[in-house]
Amino acid sequence: MSGDNKKAKGIRWSVFIPAFIIIGGGALLGVLKNEWLTASCSAIFTWSLKSFGWLYQLVAIFCLVVVAILTFSKLGKVRFGGRNAKAKHSFGSWFAMTLTGGIATGCIVYGANEVMIYYGNIYGELDQLGITSMTAEAAQFGMGRVLYNWTFVPYAMYSIVGCAMAYIYFNKKEELSVAASLTPLFGQGVKHGVWRSIIDVVSIVALALGLSSNLGMGLALVGTGLEAAYGIKQGPVVWIILFLVITATFILASVAGLDKGIKWLADGTSKIFYILLIFLLIAGPTVYILNMMNVGLGYWFDHFWTWGLDPYIVGGEALVTWWTMFDWACWIAYAPLMAIFFAMISYGRTIRQFMIVNWIMPSTFGVVWFSVWSGTALNWQDIGKADIVGAISNGIAVSGLWELLKQVPISFIIIPLVMITMMAAFSTTADTMATTISQICTEGSSYDEEPANWQKVVWGLAIGIIAVVMVIFGGGQQGVDGVKYLSGVGGFCVLPIFILQLAATFKVFFIDKIIEDVDDVVDVEPEVIEEAKA
Repeated sequence: MSGDNKKAKGIRWSVFIPAFIIIGGGALLGVLKNEWLTASCSAIFTWSLKSFGWLYQLVAIFCLVVVAILTFSKLGKVRFGGRNAKAKHSFGSWFAMTLTGGIATGCIVYGANEVMIYYGNIYGELDQLGITSMTAEAAQFGMGRVLYNWTFVPYAMYSIVGCAMAYIYFNKKEELSVAASLTPLFGQGVKHGVWRSIIDVVSIVALALGLSSNLGMGLALVGTGLEAAYGIKQGPVVWIILFLVITATFILASVAGLDKGIKWLADGTSKIFYILLIFLLIAGPTVYILNMMNVGLGYWFDHFWTWGLDPYIVGGEALVTWWTMFDWACWIAYAPLMAIFFAMISYGRTIRQFMIVNWIMPSTFGVVWFSVWSGTALNWQDIGKADIVGAISNGIAVSGLWELLKQVPISFIIIPLVMITMMAAFSTTADTMATTISQICTEGSSYDEEPANWQKVVWGLAIGIIAVVMVIFGGGQQGVDGVKYLSGVGGFCVLPIFILQLAATFKVFFIDKIIEDVDDVVDVEPEVIEEAKA
């Protein structure tokens, strides 16, 4: 498309203005009424997870089962865009954008930290299970739990709605919006009027809050690293500088466009991920890592149904509510708009290829990544090479990583490299989402057209500002409680939309007629649209 045609695209002010006011209002409240905002979000967050944890768990299991069916059944042969559609991106670039555009930041933040929090029972995660901290069973439990929290189950949440969005957009010729993903349930009327705007506004706000939480954790992690490695005391000045660097990076990449900035940043970041993974696998206790990967998977599979359905009754609130359910809330907060991004880059691929790249491969990468980092942390803690549990206990939830990295060979290179990777990983996620949010706020948006650059800048700044404000004013026991609560509330708000998307996915793939030849689809006539509006 030419630049003139892009400029001709109108702005959906009924979505842009309410979403911007809510997000901007959250940042303002974070400064003026932080204690009230933090307390209110904490109360809503805690109530939602304690009251609806059972529902989150059922949703997660449903996603896992349906994704497996779509991947391995004959439905996997259906191609997005029709039988003759040709893919735009190579498998390598496609996977890089999927991997780094999703939860790459979380992999770095919790790769070594989360397992040690369980192992040391730092926040009481083992109290209700009868497992003694710092024992072999605690190590086995910790490995199993991080693999459960970060691999096949959560990626199924992204994949199922992303797959449905791609099929509905490319094969059924619907528009590229969250509301359009619900047309299998409600028909064309859902794409018009106030409900369409409400659906998109809620989705944008939930995603922005989730991204703010992600950035907040990243700021806290890099801040603790600067303090641990270089003695630079973290605080508002350091966080604001980091915010400016990270925000500038992802805004520039987003403005450069999908095929240049985002793809380039994703390719570069993914390569650093691979280098770090291979380096630590060799530098760490290799045999122990491989053994613990097997043990962790076995422990998870042995407890599959209990963990998959327990709302907190078995595992307790410290473990289930504040870790797994919080994770599920964040994934769900991301899912509706992440689905749009996944759909945008999947033209010409089959459902099976989509699931391999968006579900199986990132989940497998997560298994390897967490096995390497968590296994190394457990082993070095056990042999006394690094006191990671002590570092977390005396700092915040993300402090253990730097204690681990101090002990690796050439740590003077690895530590700054991890910091750079951390910032690049978040930048990749944020620039894809700034672009996606801008798409939602643009009339007649298309997967092969870029939205206005000023929108990308506005949304990028909004996401960054709310994150840095809540980190500065909303810290807590785990360092980023303010943004954690906001993110959890965002996930709860979008949960009804996500459940409707799951119902639409089930209907479109298992009840409606499957469309393989796009030319068979008849475009909706203008008079039909007018009837729907009425």
